[in-house]
Amino acid sequence: MRILSAVSAAFLLVSSAAAQAQAPKPPKLVIVISVDQFGAGLFEEYRPHFTAGLMQIAGGTVFRNGYQGQAATETCPGHSTIMTGSLPARTGIIGNSWFDQSTARADKKIYCAEDESVPGSTSRSYTLSAVHLKVPTLGDLLKKVSPGSRNVAVAGKDRAALMMSGHAADQRWYWNGKQFVTDLSGAVPRSIPLANAEIAKLIATAAPPLDPPPYCQAKARPITLSDGQTVGAGRLARAAGDYEGFRQSPDFDGATLAVAAGLVQDLKLGQGGSTDILSIGLSATDYVGHAYGSEGEEMCLQMFALDREVGDFLRAIQAMHLDYAVVLTADHGVEDLAERVGAPRVDPALSATAVGKQIAQKIGISGRVLIGGIGGDVYFDSALTEKQRRAAQAEAIAIYSAHPQVEAVFTKAQLERIPLPSGPPDAWTLAQRARASFDAQRSGDLIVLFKKGVSLIAKPEAGDVATHGSPWDYDRRVPILFWRPGMPASTSGAPVDTTNIMPTIAAMIGLPVDASAIDGKCLDVPGVVCPAH
Repeated sequence: MRILSAVSAAFLLVSSAAAQAQAPKPPKLVIVISVDQFGAGLFEEYRPHFTAGLMQIAGGTVFRNGYQGQAATETCPGHSTIMTGSLPARTGIIGNSWFDQSTARADKKIYCAEDESVPGSTSRSYTLSAVHLKVPTLGDLLKKVSPGSRNVAVAGKDRAALMMSGHAADQRWYWNGKQFVTDLSGAVPRSIPLANAEIAKLIATAAPPLDPPPYCQAKARPITLSDGQTVGAGRLARAAGDYEGFRQSPDFDGATLAVAAGLVQDLKLGQGGSTDILSIGLSATDYVGHAYGSEGEEMCLQMFALDREVGDFLRAIQAMHLDYAVVLTADHGVEDLAERVGAPRVDPALSATAVGKQIAQKIGISGRVLIGGIGGDVYFDSALTEKQRRAAQAEAIAIYSAHPQVEAVFTKAQLERIPLPSGPPDAWTLAQRARASFDAQRSGDLIVLFKKGVSLIAKPEAGDVATHGSPWDYDRRVPILFWRPGMPASTSGAPVDTTNIMPTIAAMIGLPVDASAIDGKCLDVPGVVCPAH
């Protein structure tokens, strides 16, 4: 049973007033959908098989070579680019988390969508906030000039909802592991408790295996991993009460879309005198990808179901007779399961802790030297003296650079000297990709990048067998789609960046944007008149 169909009966009522409304230009409702981990490779593989919602959206303007330009291809940085028109270097969102040794609390790890200044907030049990987002979103800018416009977000992940809606959201709902919740005050729309009740019933009922179409049956090849689990030939069945299994299923996207459709109805989005923005973060593809990889039967079932769920949602919107436009993209791509593609897993000896111990022994100091994970942002412990820090940096660069899995090591000083990249993102050097997600206040003292094909998970475990986060195109390249009723179909192979989405929507709705304050540029989309610069 698809959750949108179940929930819609409770609260999706067609408004007679909306049915009588004309379709003014610009659109009265802009729906921006981010499919978490929906790399361009997945889109291209399954595009010929789409028959519903994704086929409809792909019937507009398709940029098949979209890019999340930065090296930090994670959920929070990726979502921060979509509605701000800015690279993570400008948004300040350099990762899902980073370390701030100056923070007053004992936990120095900072979650991207928290306010660590709130007493009791930790990187695992955090107080949600968009305080770390340094720039406004499209919705923020729109509300400044059009207070009657609504800026609404719904997502499977809190960080997706916060990064897309920003600082001035009217409604913002996201999954907390049990139900959809919000960090905002105010009246709760009637559809929310109805949706949560229907979702609870769905989770409480065992879900049988999905029936795979022939294309998915051909992908069923079981692979046994080092931890004993077998993936690749699953059909996304789940036991009653299995919340994790729900999150790793198409029903999760259906639930998110049901909440979004309910908010459109309750808030009368697209029916006022000004344009409204609805941002939707669909997270199931990411959870399926992490749990099973991107090329097995499980992801195939997710792709077919995602197409159907988006189709159900669009039919619900169309039944309201709204003048709307849709944009669809992704926050990052993914590298498939290492064992399926014959790729190496990252050496755990490259963790900051392990490398730090080597350095400490070599230069004769006690205590911690490095802070961080495996690769990416690596920090020197602030307790080191300047002399110790210089020695530690030289040793760290030597150790990382000598390892056969490491492609490049950049220091903070090196990246500070590099201008923010511009031009076609497919041509950016590794240094430019690292610079695109570098913030001098938050980034590591070293940025460690691994060679192409190295899986960033050292040891697979349930729910986490494949991942993303590299500077390579399998993680950077994403589709960017624009659709409006009547838009002619076209596909462009030109390399473009997700930062181009915001200024393109702004031009579509007639919202002036300071071009010097963002990194993106308006794209050539039918019906959109880009401002002259």
